[in-house]
Amino acid sequence: MTKSALVDEIKNKQSYLCVGLDTDVEKLPKGFSKDAKGIIAFNKAIIDATAAHCVSYKINTAFYESLGVQGWQAMEETLAHIPKTHFTIADAKRGDIGNTSAHYAKTFFEVLPFDAITVAPYMGQDSLDPFLAYKNKFTIVLGLTSNAGSKDFQQQKLSSGKLIYETVLEQVASWASPEQLMFVVGATKAKELESIRNIIPHHFLLVPGIGAQGGNLAEVTKYGKNETVGLLVNVSRAILFSSAENDFAQKANLAAQQYSIEMKDLL
Repeated sequence: MTKSALVDEIKNKQSYLCVGLDTDVEKLPKGFSKDAKGIIAFNKAIIDATAAHCVSYKINTAFYESLGVQGWQAMEETLAHIPKTHFTIADAKRGDIGNTSAHYAKTFFEVLPFDAITVAPYMGQDSLDPFLAYKNKFTIVLGLTSNAGSKDFQQQKLSSGKLIYETVLEQVASWASPEQLMFVVGATKAKELESIRNIIPHHFLLVPGIGAQGGNLAEVTKYGKNETVGLLVNVSRAILFSSAENDFAQKANLAAQQYSIEMKDLL
């Protein structure tokens, strides 16, 4: 999916909701087997219930990889069930030396045809180049994350006076255009979004941390929105596991709809 197609989908739906399929097999509602088959059935029901209210799905690959071969099959079936109108993200946080990254890129852009993958930039440009070589795909780079440990490295000040994450954003943004590059910024860092937008005004931001993690949607939108909206706000647990009963799909639909309504009001 191209950036313009994603922007059109956001405008048409008046929503920039990304539903995170962080499907923990231990949290599946009653009636689902605690295995890959249960994940597939649950994910399909969630996708069917939420597709009208979102523009994207993000699959956290760790929840599938930990189940071995069957988990990979569950990821493949889940991806295939997502409508082609929706932007698909492999939340894999890869990044390694060039030859290794090339195989990661092939895995998540060809074998599993995602639109985008999240990557860690710690090893520098040559670790990201194999992903950026796919001109029709998106590379989503970790920028400023919402976990407590972000202060250990990302928020350390350099001799230049800039914070490390600011330098990362500035440097990585010079390696590719907003047509194939996005950044991750945690929702609990909403107030930093204003200064982040000064560094990367035109790139899309993937913003996790709304809902269970306590991020504020109104603040994220106020400080993070750009001329094309430029936001994909991810919600996972607050939608996926809004009910542990047989009404889980209905509750997921209502939760996604509520986020979508709030987003429309904020645009």
